[in-house]
Amino acid sequence: MSIEVRVPTLGESVSEATIATWFKKPGDAVSADEMLCELETDKVTVEVPAPASGTLSEIIAAEGETVGVNALLAMISEGEGAAPAPKSDAKSDAKADDKPAEEPKADAPKEEPKKDGEKKGEDAPSAKKAMAEAGLSSDQVQGTGRDGRVMKEDVQRAVSDGTKASPAQTSAPAPVSVPRGPVPADDAVREERVKMTRLRATIARRLKDAQNTAAMLTTYNEVDMSAVMALRNEYKAQFEKKHGVKMGFMSFFVKACCHALKEVPEVNAEIDGQEIVYKNYVHMGVAVGTPSGLVVPVVRDADQMSFAGIEKKIGELGLRARDGKLSMAEMQGGSFTISNGGVYGSLMSSPILNPPQSGILGMHKIQDRPVVVDGQIVIRPMMYLALSYDHRIVDGKGAVTFLVRVKEALEDPQRLLLDL
Repeated sequence: MSIEVRVPTLGESVSEATIATWFKKPGDAVSADEMLCELETDKVTVEVPAPASGTLSEIIAAEGETVGVNALLAMISEGEGAAPAPKSDAKSDAKADDKPAEEPKADAPKEEPKKDGEKKGEDAPSAKKAMAEAGLSSDQVQGTGRDGRVMKEDVQRAVSDGTKASPAQTSAPAPVSVPRGPVPADDAVREERVKMTRLRATIARRLKDAQNTAAMLTTYNEVDMSAVMALRNEYKAQFEKKHGVKMGFMSFFVKACCHALKEVPEVNAEIDGQEIVYKNYVHMGVAVGTPSGLVVPVVRDADQMSFAGIEKKIGELGLRARDGKLSMAEMQGGSFTISNGGVYGSLMSSPILNPPQSGILGMHKIQDRPVVVDGQIVIRPMMYLALSYDHRIVDGKGAVTFLVRVKEALEDPQRLLLDL
């Protein structure tokens, strides 16, 4: 009995995904709930488990293909007697994932029509991917497969022999980049072309959309972190013992921003057509760097949470983000964002808005600097703050007021307790 493996529901507003990795190949035995492949969407990575135990008899959609929701990915033959996938006639040791592709599906990108006299068979999916990465076209590789089709080994052999594509045959750059000019041959051989992941392409598109759409402006200030650091040093041991989580700086910044957003609600609002939508809640986005790119999980109702609750939630979301386990719901609905470039050593920057939000606060490196306090020059741990905002909805006065209220709350944390 054959069982279908299909693309699961990907989440709200996500209709397609790219197959990033197959963990199994045709002929492999699989167990129920064992991971078969990994799908990459615009926002998260989704693992596809085996619906039943048996043998992976056929892979329908190869790595690199774009598939829609509920599209057929593979077939599993139940029972121990399931036959493995046949190997290539040309090579007994050819990899099973290099088998000829099936007839193109309606929702899959159509292949370029082949010219008269070219190979009759269709190249192996893994060979197509390897050729795209190497900048080679099909007619530059001598195929050894059945009917002259190109196999992955043929591409590897062509690359090792020094075959290179001409600039006209090289795949076009991503739409977000400026087309390149001619590249000297000695430079071209030292370059590597890697297709953008869906996450990276989405980040690029959204950031450019933010620049093109919003009237973005940034205002700066600096904060003396002495009071926060002293409070943290005094109570961090007791805090961790009671709540089971370390006291960091992010909970202070989240609390300070929630406090300031009450006074300047337009920073927590968004534009929807000809209307301004004011949020009577704070869903705080916290930017997190991952190996795949920047993601922004959301701490929902942060204004209703305690310091300990905020630290626990940020820690949990940060860990899930680095492991690629965030769900769609955990990254949607943010009303304001905090980005901490200081963890990478940034002294000052201008953060870009996370649409459709109207404000984002940039934190930076804490650095000892000489400042004047009561007429005396003293050394204090200082941090630059940057607020980027949409000037279509937030006036300069509101932006400066917001940043000053954040500064005041951090330099005198007791104000947060007294709601001052």
